[in-house]
Amino acid sequence: MKKEKYPYILNETTARFDFESTGPNGTIKKTVDYYKIGTWIDGSKVYNLAFGDWDENNNVIDDLSRTDNNDRDKILATVASTVIDMVAVMEDIAIYAEGSTPARTRLYQIAINANREEIEEVLNIYGYIDENWQRFESGKNYEAFLVTRKKV
Repeated sequence: MKKEKYPYILNETTARFDFESTGPNGTIKKTVDYYKIGTWIDGSKVYNLAFGDWDENNNVIDDLSRTDNNDRDKILATVASTVIDMVAVMEDIAIYAEGSTPARTRLYQIAINANREEIEEVLNIYGYIDENWQRFESGKNYEAFLVTRKKV
């Protein structure tokens, strides 16, 4: 993506990306973790995208934290960049994303809409609504999202 983003470190063994958010509340470690959860209709392996602040005390991702570091768009661009990296390395996968709260799911939808043209150059975007997956459309409130790499 062409938006400003943070540099991140990939742990290839675990499909985990770590980066640091910097802003008025200091430096906060963020983690994006991918793990297999199922199979998509075309046979691709589906990976869940887990994202949040890294809780050093418990060695887990805190997906409910709110850091207010005034860098939301940069963080979202960084997470999106990890998605692009995942589908580039593992061609036949689908990435599933859902916010930890309805407000966060809505935020993801807003970010997808704002960058849709650029995203659709390389990815197919699907939204989950009314117990069905469908091609992503603006103006619908989805419960979850899934992307696959476009076949060349």
